[in-house]
Amino acid sequence: MNRRPNLSARLKLTLSYAGFLLVAGVLLLAVMWVFVLRWLPDDDARSIQRRFGAVIIIGPRRSDLLNGFAPAAATALAFLLVFGLLGGWILAGRMLAPLTRIASAARLASNGSLSHRIRMTGPRDEFRELGDAFDTMLERLESHVAEQQRFAANASHELRTPLAVSRALLDAARDDPTRDRGELIERLRTVNTRAIDLTEALLLLSRADGRSFAREPVDLSLAAEEAAETLLALAEKRGVTLDVTGEPAHAVGSAALILRMVTNLVQNAVVHNLPAGGTVTVHTGREHDASVLRVENTGRPLPPELVPTLTEPFRRGTERVRTDEHAGVGLGLAIVHSVVRAHDGTLDLAPRPGGGLLVTVRLPASRGAAAEPRRAPCSKPRQAP
Repeated sequence: MNRRPNLSARLKLTLSYAGFLLVAGVLLLAVMWVFVLRWLPDDDARSIQRRFGAVIIIGPRRSDLLNGFAPAAATALAFLLVFGLLGGWILAGRMLAPLTRIASAARLASNGSLSHRIRMTGPRDEFRELGDAFDTMLERLESHVAEQQRFAANASHELRTPLAVSRALLDAARDDPTRDRGELIERLRTVNTRAIDLTEALLLLSRADGRSFAREPVDLSLAAEEAAETLLALAEKRGVTLDVTGEPAHAVGSAALILRMVTNLVQNAVVHNLPAGGTVTVHTGREHDASVLRVENTGRPLPPELVPTLTEPFRRGTERVRTDEHAGVGLGLAIVHSVVRAHDGTLDLAPRPGGGLLVTVRLPASRGAAAEPRRAPCSKPRQAP
């Protein structure tokens, strides 16, 4: 953006300091005039008449004092002006030095260098707070850019895999015309379905990160029941008991995104469970000013250092990789984390001592939640026949 040139902040402060100092000098001279010079006699009042005769007082006239005082006053004002300019320039430079450092860091950041930090020292004043806030912003921005770069690289790799498989299948069919076309079509359909699922997950993740959704009242308990009904067949196929308990937990947000969040958590708990006889417990409730959703499942023990990384896109632990039709695209918990963050909530993951995972989601409760009547706690175990 082109703007007309103007005086720098340092020069403006210098002129302001010098101007105030000059005005103070003028006021001081005015005070001297009012309280000193006005009491001196002029040319027409050189004598005082007393009762017993005239007494002549010999002393400086007002005009004599003015003639000697005016040059000295002008010299003093000139000195104050020069002193104010020099001193103001130095003081303004010292005052604006932190802003210069912040501006330099901002220029480096605009050129793509986000690793630079101001690390301002000294007392905690306004400039120190501004520098610390700028360092925090740079740190978060650097982390976000690095995360986006990793996400783009991983997404490109994940999308390239089904495309490469499709190309290999088509090349094999072209080189071998006698190959069974039904098998080829089925494999292509499987690969294409995986690519579509991955693309939809990426779009959903982008939508949640951009917070481009309308907000409305949402009951987490209803979302949990709907997700359980949707995944009941999968739980029965794997011999997993699916139990939904709790009470209404009202929040404000996107009903579709919250339902997808709950569905991902329940599906993740069902898929990554024991081979047989596993359980998944979904509980909803309220704690203080938050609506809480807890999803707990049995399963293999998880290393504590692995748990914090599960919300990263395309992150899969060794024990969690599956090769069946529910292998997923590596975005389940990443979408959950993004949806929770978009709704200003918190997501906690903790390994269970006996194996499995405990996931706790806390979303800000809606303002009218306290006034709404409570529903009787529900307990709906669902198990394979």
